[in-house]
Amino acid sequence: MSERMISMIRADGAAEQRQLEAMRTRALSKNTDIEQTVKGILETVKERGFAAVEEYSLRFDHAAPYEIAPERLDEAYAACPKELIQALEHGAANIRDYNEKLLSQSMEWTSPDGGCVGRLVRGLTRVGIYVPGGTAAYPSSVLMNAVPAKVAGVGEIVMVTPPTENLSDAVLAAAKIAGVDRVIAVGGAQAVAALTYGAGFIPRVDKLVGPGNAYVAAAKRLAYGTLDIDMVAGPSEVLVIADETASPKFVAADLLSQAEHDRLASSVLLTNSMELAQAVDGEIIRQIADLSRFDIVEDALRDFGCAIVCDSLAQCVDIANDIAPEHLEIITREPRLLLPMVKNAGAVFLGAYTPEPLGDYLAGPDHVLPTSGTARFFSPLGVDSFLKSMSVLEFGREALEPISKEIIALAETEKLTAHANSIRVRFES
Repeated sequence: MSERMISMIRADGAAEQRQLEAMRTRALSKNTDIEQTVKGILETVKERGFAAVEEYSLRFDHAAPYEIAPERLDEAYAACPKELIQALEHGAANIRDYNEKLLSQSMEWTSPDGGCVGRLVRGLTRVGIYVPGGTAAYPSSVLMNAVPAKVAGVGEIVMVTPPTENLSDAVLAAAKIAGVDRVIAVGGAQAVAALTYGAGFIPRVDKLVGPGNAYVAAAKRLAYGTLDIDMVAGPSEVLVIADETASPKFVAADLLSQAEHDRLASSVLLTNSMELAQAVDGEIIRQIADLSRFDIVEDALRDFGCAIVCDSLAQCVDIANDIAPEHLEIITREPRLLLPMVKNAGAVFLGAYTPEPLGDYLAGPDHVLPTSGTARFFSPLGVDSFLKSMSVLEFGREALEPISKEIIALAETEKLTAHANSIRVRFES
């Protein structure tokens, strides 16, 4: 282990940008072999349907796809420790409450011209949720993906997960708690293809959400447009803005909590105190020894962990807005004073007792967040992600006639004479 776990950078307009550029490009490389393989799977499933899905499933997962009976979910629920069930139900309740408060409503009103206009809001008809199998069992992700969809009024939620020998009781219990309608044991790019086009008893969905491996991510990216997806997720990241009042122990723990995700995870400290930065590095060295994923954490911090020392907290926020991090923690004397300056982040955590894992599991806002700088234009997953809207218009003769000549003038300017005629015929004597 090196003497220093994270690099120390004094912001000068250039040094920090070199580090940040390395972070931005860490997830840009694409494996063309994976892309080609996945493209072939999608095309074959589109052409041959369930027979192709079954062949791929037997080849890659050594099991044919099958539907998991509701009774199996009941058994999983009963098999889980009571404290886990309590945590899952508490989390689901908070997610439900958060999304119910944000649920968009249908509206209609009288326009300035006297007609009726508005918007109809409807939940999507059918949504798919991908849940990884094997050691990557994340029941919290089931809740974060399914509960907002349920609040949105999605007609049917279909969860897919690889047909592993030992399906996770925690994942199946979470599906029961979240109100998932169907659970199908099928995984990989073939599951994405089946949900995209429909294959046998596996239905076509309108939107597919949830994390997966490189093949699943590539399949979602290629399927986008035929269905909607949540986002193409990159490596996890946390950025902490802290001043001299912050606890080095807390800051170090929060940086470590993201570094354990994978070797490409990014953990960045922005501070106006070199003393804090050095103390945080010392705390990282002390705390890392006790972590189960020590090797992953060490690699992530060495390659994509840093402390950037700025002249002011305002400069810290400017750099944070440029990075547009997935998770932004503000641990300062008065964190809310900085909040109006924050423009780009997936989620903002204010204060020393609002650590990122609180958002991952229990607070209510979703933990499916934009990564790799996409928080500049993407938003977290939530109830709105599972809604669509339709415009509504209703005009009577008395409302249309006064504006008919303006519509005709615009249509004729665009040389759309049939448009103009559609208006004109209504007022010919």
